[in-house]
Amino acid sequence: MNNEITGFSKFSKEEKINLIANQYFANPEVAITLIKNYWNSDEKLQQLHDDFIENTISNFYLPFGIAPNFLINNKFYTVPMVIEESSVVAAASKAAKFWSKRGGFKTTVINTEKIGQVHFIYKGDFNKLNSFFNQIKPLLFSETEFITKNMQKRGGGILDIKLIDKTLKLDNYYQLHATFETKDSMGANFINSCLEQFAKTVKKEALIFEAFSDDEKNIEIVMCILSNYVANCIVKAEVSCKIDELVDENIENPLAFAEKFVKAVKIAEIEPYRAVTHNKGIMNGVDAVVLATGNDFRAIEAGAHAFASKNGSYSSLSHAKIENDTFTFWLEIPLALGTIGGLTSLHPLVKIALEILENPSAKELMQIVAAVGLAQNFAALRSLTTSGIQEGHMKMHLNNILNQFNASENERLIITNHFKTNAVTHSAVVDFIETLRK
Repeated sequence: MNNEITGFSKFSKEEKINLIANQYFANPEVAITLIKNYWNSDEKLQQLHDDFIENTISNFYLPFGIAPNFLINNKFYTVPMVIEESSVVAAASKAAKFWSKRGGFKTTVINTEKIGQVHFIYKGDFNKLNSFFNQIKPLLFSETEFITKNMQKRGGGILDIKLIDKTLKLDNYYQLHATFETKDSMGANFINSCLEQFAKTVKKEALIFEAFSDDEKNIEIVMCILSNYVANCIVKAEVSCKIDELVDENIENPLAFAEKFVKAVKIAEIEPYRAVTHNKGIMNGVDAVVLATGNDFRAIEAGAHAFASKNGSYSSLSHAKIENDTFTFWLEIPLALGTIGGLTSLHPLVKIALEILENPSAKELMQIVAAVGLAQNFAALRSLTTSGIQEGHMKMHLNNILNQFNASENERLIITNHFKTNAVTHSAVVDFIETLRK
């Protein structure tokens, strides 16, 4: 289609579907049927989904799975995970069971501080600006009380506000750098509302600050926005056991396994090409729980990868060591999560996910998510340093190939039995299906 679509947002849902189907599909009726097949039969529930975003025409489903047996700080959790990638839930579950017999995951929330910034341009004397800031700082707190009073009742609010000089990097550029505690909410709307009020106060007070010249009174607010780089909202997850306790059906020589495992982590610490894939494996687990609990996985991804680069080079989020005959594997990751507000109170399956987790606080959810990320990383590294990643992954992928070729129940049984003792590759499965059907 080469023509511009005008007024699309004003079309009814049916009109949007018809336009898309007729413009982009050789068989519009088939496309319309498929789109509508994914509607929810409950009209109220479908309307709820339609209202989450704009221009909705259908729902896009992802599998909602369960990873049991996560022993975290001596408490067992059954963890909901939303993800489409084969073997992730299985790997997390296997790692959880492995560590449940070796003391489980130990997790600690190091800090829960979140950040927001008012970015502005000031063309004048810094000493005057600094005096101005010190004078209005109490006002920045008092004039946001109508926003913060409920948060303060829950023990949160604005922690501090600082004036930051960034003029060495960009001419005339300054920040109000504010830190927040948002308790069980992720807090994006709360933080942004506070920041926008800061900006109003700055503009208003600058006009009557006597030390400013007329030009200096004209402070330009560029933008007010929270940061998803929450370097002081950190959680640590760790597993540890004596080397000889690592023995299982896949680990015959625990010392050799531990030494190779540590080397694999060290490679991810110093080699960015490996670190990206290494951390992607961690985020397989993290994102799946973040999605299931109605949190923003894009924000978590951005913050985690920025944290992985905090020392100037992209590196592993996890670390491992052998010390005093003990193997220790740990992860530190920034996680700004919420258990109230947003989708947590709207999406029915998010409510179910949080109930499965026994309605955790934001701090508890941070610890659960970090533990799942560490479990996922352990599972991947154990496969990589022993049998290889493809053996287990491709066996899980076998179902996808069978679905692609519409295999019957009888064919599935024969093919699955065949590949219990044969390597699974896409071409091998296709060849076997074709031979079977001949």
